[in-house]
Amino acid sequence: MNRKTIRIIILLATLSLIGIVATQIFWVKNAYNLQEKQFNDRVHIALTNVTHNLLNINKDKSTLINPVKQVASNYYTVLINDTVNPYLLETLLKKEFLQKSLNIDFEYVIYDCFTDSIVFGHYISLNENEEDELQSKSYNIKWDRDGHYFGVYFPSKEAYILNEMGIWVFSSSIILVIILFFAYTINVILKQKRLSEIKNDFINNITHEFKTPISTISLSAEVLLQKNIINEPDRLANYVNIIKEENNRLKNQVDKVLQLATLEKDKLKLENENINLHELITNAIKSFDLIVKERNGEITYNLHAKKYTIFGDKIHITNTLHNLIDNAIKYSSEHPKIVIQTNDHSGSIEISVQDNGIGISKEGQKYIFDKFYREPTGNIHDIKGFGLGLNYVKTIVEAYNGSVKLISKVNEGSTFVIKLPLK
Repeated sequence: MNRKTIRIIILLATLSLIGIVATQIFWVKNAYNLQEKQFNDRVHIALTNVTHNLLNINKDKSTLINPVKQVASNYYTVLINDTVNPYLLETLLKKEFLQKSLNIDFEYVIYDCFTDSIVFGHYISLNENEEDELQSKSYNIKWDRDGHYFGVYFPSKEAYILNEMGIWVFSSSIILVIILFFAYTINVILKQKRLSEIKNDFINNITHEFKTPISTISLSAEVLLQKNIINEPDRLANYVNIIKEENNRLKNQVDKVLQLATLEKDKLKLENENINLHELITNAIKSFDLIVKERNGEITYNLHAKKYTIFGDKIHITNTLHNLIDNAIKYSSEHPKIVIQTNDHSGSIEISVQDNGIGISKEGQKYIFDKFYREPTGNIHDIKGFGLGLNYVKTIVEAYNGSVKLISKVNEGSTFVIKLPLK
């Protein structure tokens, strides 16, 4: 399945999910509005009935038109213009709310019509019974005059309505799980696709790297099989040297591939000893000196660190430095200029390798330490490698609880900075 097909499938699946989510939101919103309207209607009816019952108990024959007013989403006021006993009011409210299936906690307050101030208030939990205590409080209240109204507040109205919408909440949760699963699946597919592409690139690279020395060795062997070659000792020695050099080249390539088996942390064996890092750096620079001079470049170093002895594996640390310097040379311009520095950094030594190369894009920086990854160089295929070097560097550095980071801009070069603990 090619990249274009995957993108089309992801696009269609995403559009389908967006449609499902939009439809779900529409129906959930409508269901909520319907539940809220039913709640408001039941509250109005219940409070109207309470008002009529209070008038009948007080033998008040006056008629109140629309006594119930909804002041806010969850707050209602009821005009009564008479004395309201809290115990009686609470009893009537509970009775009417239960009859209308409004099993919800509420708070009521009684106002004085003349001063518009609260003269009594109480929070009602349907799970508690405080009637006796409230009754005693009610008897002790002295009303100076008639003329009161009361308000009812539902603090948990939204939660109550959502609880009544059980099937909608459940279906929305299922859709959310599906979306998360879809996102996870797409992420896995893209990662697997990318890994497949990187592995294919690795196979192509390794085939090309192996094919050249094998072909050279094969041609040299055919020449050596000629009968008259023994009469030309110089020519014979030349082809023998070619076979030897190509064999060493092939061996080095195989060794790099075999490093894969040692990069796993549970298989990584470290032979630790005290290491003079400055000495390793100068030795590494010497080993690349000839290659850099052939390209009319130079390697300079500024070893400022005052503490440069660490406890580590000499071979792996040396390979780490070699990989960084080798990368700096390969991805530099015609005249590579490489600067290596060391600095003290709070219990660690900081080593930076800077080049004047082609740089690495922001997108490439995300994957530069991944196994097999190689920064694309367009149609130029003269930069050889398997995409293992930087992954090896990261693995070794992290094995010593160190860190490695990249600072790079396209066409402005790159700087790799590693920090290794001194202890």
